[in-house]
Amino acid sequence: MGGNQSWVNEFFLVGFRLSAEMEVFLFWIFFLLYIFSLLANGIILGLICLDPRLHTPMYFFLSHLAVLDISYASNNVPKMLINLISHKKTISFGPCITQTFLYLGFAATECLILGAMSYDRYVAICHPLHYTVIMSWRVCMALAVTSWSSGFLLSVVHAVLLLRLPFCGPQEVNHLFCEILSVLKLACADTGLNQLVLLGACVFVLVGPISLILISYMKILWAILKIQSEGGRVKAFSTCSSHLGVVGLFFGIAMLVYMVPDSSQREEQEKMLSLFHSLFNPVLSPVIYSLRNTQVQGAFHRALHKRNAGGTAG
Repeated sequence: MGGNQSWVNEFFLVGFRLSAEMEVFLFWIFFLLYIFSLLANGIILGLICLDPRLHTPMYFFLSHLAVLDISYASNNVPKMLINLISHKKTISFGPCITQTFLYLGFAATECLILGAMSYDRYVAICHPLHYTVIMSWRVCMALAVTSWSSGFLLSVVHAVLLLRLPFCGPQEVNHLFCEILSVLKLACADTGLNQLVLLGACVFVLVGPISLILISYMKILWAILKIQSEGGRVKAFSTCSSHLGVVGLFFGIAMLVYMVPDSSQREEQEKMLSLFHSLFNPVLSPVIYSLRNTQVQGAFHRALHKRNAGGTAG
């Protein structure tokens, strides 16, 4: 290392290079979207907890997805909002590594939960008579625990490998938050092992689940096509369309960010894709599920009816 390098205790988050007026405008847009994502996911989580009709494996996994979306957004967006209205866009080394750790943990867990949801839909449509036996609560709990523990175990490995690296300048993280690829670029040592482990993790949490999802939906489509009545086909597909929409958004962006070769021209594009992941995806997921799912809509209407009846009785 050169003599003009010094160890860094904090990083400067570059973010978007915009005027102060535009940053204030974006602050209010992102703030409203963040609040909406918390409310929307919170409502879905509350409905699933309170309505006995939603105490099924499908909604059990959906509740985990809502918790992940809230956690995912809350890990990145608040600091992003502060930086939009702050002149000092810095983050200390410890919080930066923590943000990276949580970001990777929540993202990996969500990939695995989405894979588990596709398996649930496959069993429900292709093996309806054995659904309650195959998707027992013990199996659901095992799938959920495995997803969370695997996601955060991978994140621990990334964090440990990141902490072993020396960071001695420059201090600028060319991103909206401490995203691992952007942080690795600042290390003044060989990051080959980090990159290799990251590639292996991407194969496990991206290629693995997306392969399971594709196989599940190929079998689901074949089963739906064999249904005689048109109404039955529509009903069967409607239970899967919401999940397919969320999967397309989440996995599509993740694979573009982590599995497409990096280049300097892609840095600004990656910021936008990561922003979509951190902010827009947690907003769109509950909207997709609520708009396309009659059971969620029914639970919401029942909750409103109970509230109105309680208010009238009071």
